[in-house]
Amino acid sequence: MLFEITESAHKGERFLLGEAHDGDIGENTVQTYSLQENDHFKLEINTRAGGRKYCELILYKELDREEKKDISLLLTAFDGGSPQRSGTVVIHVTVLDANDNVPVFSQSVYKATLPENSPAGTVVLTVSAIDADEGINCEITYGFDHVDENSDAFSLNYKSGEVTVTGNIDYERASSYEMQISAKDGMGLVSYATLIIDVLDLNDNAPIINVKSLSNPIPENAPPGTEVGIINVQDKDSDRNRQVRCYIESNSPFKLVPSIKNYYSVVSTGQLDRELVSDYNITISATDEGSPPLSSSKTVHLSVADINDNPPVFEEQSYSAYVSENNQAGSTLCSVSARDPDWRQNGTVIYSLLAAEVNGVPVSSYVSVNGDTGLIHAVRSFDYEQLRSFQVQVMARDNGSPPLSSNVSVSVFISDVNDNSPQILYPAPEGSSFMTELVPKAAHGGSLVSKVIAVDADSGQNAWLSYHIVKSTDPGLFTIGLHSGEIRTQRDISQSDSMKQNLIVEVKDNGQPSLSATCAMYLLISDNLAEVPELKDISYDEKNSKLTSYLIIALVCVSTFFLTFIIIILGVRFCQRRKPRLLFDGAVAIPSGYLPPNYADVDGTGTLRSAYNYDAYLTTGSRTSDFKFVSSYNDNTLPADQTLKKSPTDFDDVFPF
Repeated sequence: MLFEITESAHKGERFLLGEAHDGDIGENTVQTYSLQENDHFKLEINTRAGGRKYCELILYKELDREEKKDISLLLTAFDGGSPQRSGTVVIHVTVLDANDNVPVFSQSVYKATLPENSPAGTVVLTVSAIDADEGINCEITYGFDHVDENSDAFSLNYKSGEVTVTGNIDYERASSYEMQISAKDGMGLVSYATLIIDVLDLNDNAPIINVKSLSNPIPENAPPGTEVGIINVQDKDSDRNRQVRCYIESNSPFKLVPSIKNYYSVVSTGQLDRELVSDYNITISATDEGSPPLSSSKTVHLSVADINDNPPVFEEQSYSAYVSENNQAGSTLCSVSARDPDWRQNGTVIYSLLAAEVNGVPVSSYVSVNGDTGLIHAVRSFDYEQLRSFQVQVMARDNGSPPLSSNVSVSVFISDVNDNSPQILYPAPEGSSFMTELVPKAAHGGSLVSKVIAVDADSGQNAWLSYHIVKSTDPGLFTIGLHSGEIRTQRDISQSDSMKQNLIVEVKDNGQPSLSATCAMYLLISDNLAEVPELKDISYDEKNSKLTSYLIIALVCVSTFFLTFIIIILGVRFCQRRKPRLLFDGAVAIPSGYLPPNYADVDGTGTLRSAYNYDAYLTTGSRTSDFKFVSSYNDNTLPADQTLKKSPTDFDDVFPF
């Protein structure tokens, strides 16, 4: 007999076996049945109508295909005859599978380690589960129990149970993953297991430098040790990979001082000077201890704030200005310049003059300075002949608080300009006196006759004087020293030479352009005054001579207003009272030997006024004695038509010898 009973059959279910057939009747027919002892079934005998016996199998213990899928039972039927006979039948029970078993994982917890940054497709591990059922009931599919952010990094093969990498594995993002994996059979029974994946840290993160605070700018007078900033250094790696060494690169006056964990203070190590270095780029570097080590750096810009600690400094220790005299008022003399290395108003320079006096006059009346540019201007026109140089002090002051200043000396030198013509001291100017020199007839060539004396108020080459004879009665007779002004004879005096010699001497300076002055020199070639025939004619007769003009005017005036006889008598008496005088006035030396021995009196017709007084100092018999004139008058000469008497006895009153 064959039975197929599902293992899911419930306890107490009955299975009809039918009845055995016996040809006998009565007591000799089938009377009872017996079932071989087993663990799942028992036999129940029932009687049909008519007294026939049949039996049923009753399930008293649930079947388990996974435990025993085939059961063989021996059923025996007995009759009531004697001897008793029996018949047997084998009952084959096939236990049909029911989905009564869930899949079972090989491990309840799966663990794996995975280096971070593992590439996609890397196999982490393979999970497996078994199902005791068969057929479709044991067909298992795998999957993650629920989808979360961790599931993005891994995939699970639903057939093979292979777990592979599909996303970015970053230890700093997640150091481990824990996931639930399900195994489901074909009829939907599910079991679960836990998957734990630990990520191994690699040194793939460089240190991160964060500036928490920074004092910027820092005053340049901050003392060494001043804290200027705080930084924090972090490394996302773990263990040795996150151990960081931090330092400042380059040779800057700052260092790092460790504070609390992963914090450092940036402090100054030396005195700062904005004028030397106004900005610092501090490069902070951090290196971890991983293998290989990773580094990072951050540059912090730090400015140094200015303090007014520098006074203005002039570019030169002293200045010199050169200006020509007769300059225009307001002209620029020179420029001073001072530099202050401080910043903004601390470095803004203002110029001014220090109060002082030059020749008792405030220096501000000579020069002025532009407060912004340092240009020094002349306030007035300078005269070299009055002031040749002077010195001023210029102060440069900054706008700091408090202000700092420095001074510099400016020397102003006034250069000469050829603005003064030569001044002739001797002979006196033609309009103020009548000057005559006597030249002995026996004078030889090269003899000193006279000398022109001149000065120039200028200096240098502007005062270098040269003497020239521009006109003379006899051009070849006299010469003048170019630089000495000495008038000498060029040759011996001859009898044919005119007694009256007139020279026009020009005195020139060496300026550019040169200036000049002229004078007239009157020379008489004679050994004594008695030989002078007409003294009135020795003056220079140039038509435009001022002396001649004055004489003509005087003559006209006398002729016009003094026609009466009474005035003429008064004039004669006045002339008779005049003291005798010589031929010359002014500081002119005439050798005494040249005068007539009896040169005594001058009547009213003389050429000199009686108001001229002279004292004569003579050495008897000496031809080299000089006339000395204590006083000189620059009155105009009398009219030229008045003459000296030529009789030697006329001078007896003056020269009694």
